[in-house]
Amino acid sequence: MDYQRYIDWADDRIVHDSRKVVLLFLIVTVVFSAGLGSVSTNSGTSQFTTGLPAEEALQEVNDKFSPTFSPDTGSTQLIQQENNVLSKPALLRMLRSQHRLEQHGALRVTSTASAASIVAQQLDPEATTTEQQIYAVESATPGEIDSAVGRAAEQSPRFKSLLSKDFNRKAASASATIGVVTHEVPAGISSGSGQGGSSPLTSIQKQAGFTVSSADHGGITLFGSGIVADEFSNVVGDSLILTVPAAVLFILFFLTIAYRDLADMALGLLALFMAVVWTFGFMGLAGIPFSQMLIAVPPLLLAVGIDFGIHAVNRYREERETGASIQKSMRITTDQLLVAFFIVTGTTVIGFAANLTSALPPIQDFGYVASVGITFTFLIFGVFLPAAKVELDRLRQSYPIPTFSETPLGAEDSALSDVLRGGVVIANRAPIIFLVLILVSTVGASYYATGVSTSFSQEDFLPPEENPDFVEALPEPFAPSEYTVTEVTNFLDERFDTTQSSQATVYVEGPMRNDAALEQMYRAGNNPPDSFVREDGRADSTSIVTVIQDQAERDPEFRRMVERNDQNDNGVPDDNLEEIYEYLLDSPARSTALEYITEDYRSARVVYTVESDATDAEVTADTRNVADDFRYEATATGSVVVFQAVSDLILESAIQSLAIALIGASVFLVLIYNMLEGRPSLGLVNIIPVVVTVAWLGGTMRLLSIPFNALTATMLAITIGLGVDYSVHVTHRFADEFDENDLETALDRTVRGTGGALFGSMLTTTFGIGVLGLAVFPAIGQFGILTALSIGYAFLASLLVIPSALVVWDRVFNVDWSVRGLLGFGRSRPPAPVEGDD
Repeated sequence: MDYQRYIDWADDRIVHDSRKVVLLFLIVTVVFSAGLGSVSTNSGTSQFTTGLPAEEALQEVNDKFSPTFSPDTGSTQLIQQENNVLSKPALLRMLRSQHRLEQHGALRVTSTASAASIVAQQLDPEATTTEQQIYAVESATPGEIDSAVGRAAEQSPRFKSLLSKDFNRKAASASATIGVVTHEVPAGISSGSGQGGSSPLTSIQKQAGFTVSSADHGGITLFGSGIVADEFSNVVGDSLILTVPAAVLFILFFLTIAYRDLADMALGLLALFMAVVWTFGFMGLAGIPFSQMLIAVPPLLLAVGIDFGIHAVNRYREERETGASIQKSMRITTDQLLVAFFIVTGTTVIGFAANLTSALPPIQDFGYVASVGITFTFLIFGVFLPAAKVELDRLRQSYPIPTFSETPLGAEDSALSDVLRGGVVIANRAPIIFLVLILVSTVGASYYATGVSTSFSQEDFLPPEENPDFVEALPEPFAPSEYTVTEVTNFLDERFDTTQSSQATVYVEGPMRNDAALEQMYRAGNNPPDSFVREDGRADSTSIVTVIQDQAERDPEFRRMVERNDQNDNGVPDDNLEEIYEYLLDSPARSTALEYITEDYRSARVVYTVESDATDAEVTADTRNVADDFRYEATATGSVVVFQAVSDLILESAIQSLAIALIGASVFLVLIYNMLEGRPSLGLVNIIPVVVTVAWLGGTMRLLSIPFNALTATMLAITIGLGVDYSVHVTHRFADEFDENDLETALDRTVRGTGGALFGSMLTTTFGIGVLGLAVFPAIGQFGILTALSIGYAFLASLLVIPSALVVWDRVFNVDWSVRGLLGFGRSRPPAPVEGDD
């Protein structure tokens, strides 16, 4: 066949020009290493939201409703926990913390607010500064403070939102409260949202935490986007410090067992190093930033590279054991394995490239980089490693280089070979019954897997609230940093009806001058959905309507104007809206008004407060329903809505890439086996264990309560890539053996030879990647566990399922189609003709 010419040409280069091949690959490695210094990083959740309609609407809201050329702002939360945060000593602790922060010039504090401030102003309406408020509380009796708390709860809607759910108005008590400190940061510099990367608020909030703690204001914890950003940055580094040394130890240990020769193992490790350098050097040269999604790439390169390396050396050793020369042994090895590696690479690239159809840029980058990396791995382990092995063994003939073992894994009569034959034993005795059982388990696991949830939140990128004791007990430099964000966010969700992030926004585009515009906006808050916070039977919200109502309470002239244009006496003007807006923008309320309506009166936003315990899906669905009730074009947005949109796309991407990968891999395998072996049906046999592996993994994800998130979304495509790797080696080796042997002998030789290499590869990669489960970054831990399980399932499915599938395949395609033949009473193939027969 035509392809054989190319294989022969590659064989010649590897065997006869091995030194030139090695030199060429080393030069290319140096070239790619130049790109390593250009690899940038991109972390957190913001990388996933770019380009989404909800995110674009949120960006437009931020652009239109932030004052032009004014400083940006960010906020810090002061979270206070005590027996009663409304007692006199607790109120003073909060107010003194606010005052100390205001006095610290480097913190750029523009304002502070708290329940303590509201109580102080009830005690003394003239107390507008925190210093005056401290004096007002110091001068008050406990009884006066309790009365002030009651008045604040009645008159200030914001007061109760700053207190925990257990607030008791009669007892004037609550166990927790939130104070808000607003900071100014330079214009044009994002204050960050705690979604990873750097934030100008990080240094501010760290200094603020030190300022509060140094004053011995017990019970007050600081929280904000700068602290979240800092922990985002630390968690990946802590995970790598913890897991990489353990992974290296496991990989070295099992590679030692697999190779049993230091020089051969050194070649394998060099090839792995080159694959990583090529891939990350390419990223730097191509300008692709390293993100959390791409953390999955190095383990993939290790998994496939270790497998290729062990197979190449093990197959070569099998030929050397027969007494063949170095050149002949390597030609036979590469003649077979280059084809197998090509099939693996082709199907794996199809599996990873399926992620390019995702609407999420980080998943697209993962598919692109993983595809390129696997192609590099094919070249390095298919060409460089065999050439280097030839050079090494030639040097051994001339120099006393130590040789520890040249025996292949799974050699005949070894204990391992007996274990590996388990699938062949089943295939010889009850292949159809076994395949029916596998089919039932696969269908059941697939159905069960439909219940796997999706998740996309900041918590996916942060450590758990509590790390295992052994992790906390680790010495430096392995000990993880101190993490507080998860604990604090869980506390806020549990103890408060709403939090700073418990908001949803409706962005309205249309002529706000029309008489019915504000009335429509007001009516949208009637009969709010369950996830929205209610205030007097209406949705708790802020908008241009609430700004008008607040101004009307303070400005008698403006109140009379509103009343003249309010036809139904509900406090919302229905006529002459442009006159209302002009008055408002000429008043002290101008800056507040422009946060909710643009100066051309063509866009507005409404911010709804939502229940902190409502799910993102519930909030998103309810916000979209409210937006649909607007007559003008209205878009549901806000961080909750954006995150839910990403979560929906993650599931869509996972299912879509799975379907494309399975179909693409199946078509490729059928075509390639037809071209190489003249047996297209072997391609379908090849895909059976892959489908089984995907189903088992999906069921396991639900069983372990592991959702599809920013990293695990790629697991199904990865499983196809790794599953095909194992099944191709078995099926292709069988095709070679079947040309010269009967069915049972072909299966036996296949599982003893290829099965041994697969076993060594499986142990090495399962433990080497599975150790990622120790990571303090939850997504990395879940990815490590799932990848290890995927490799284990692929190994078991390849050695247990393929033999039975091949027996049935032989009965269907090489025996008559009678029931007797299919049940196994016919011969697998007619005997070879005896020389001299006609």
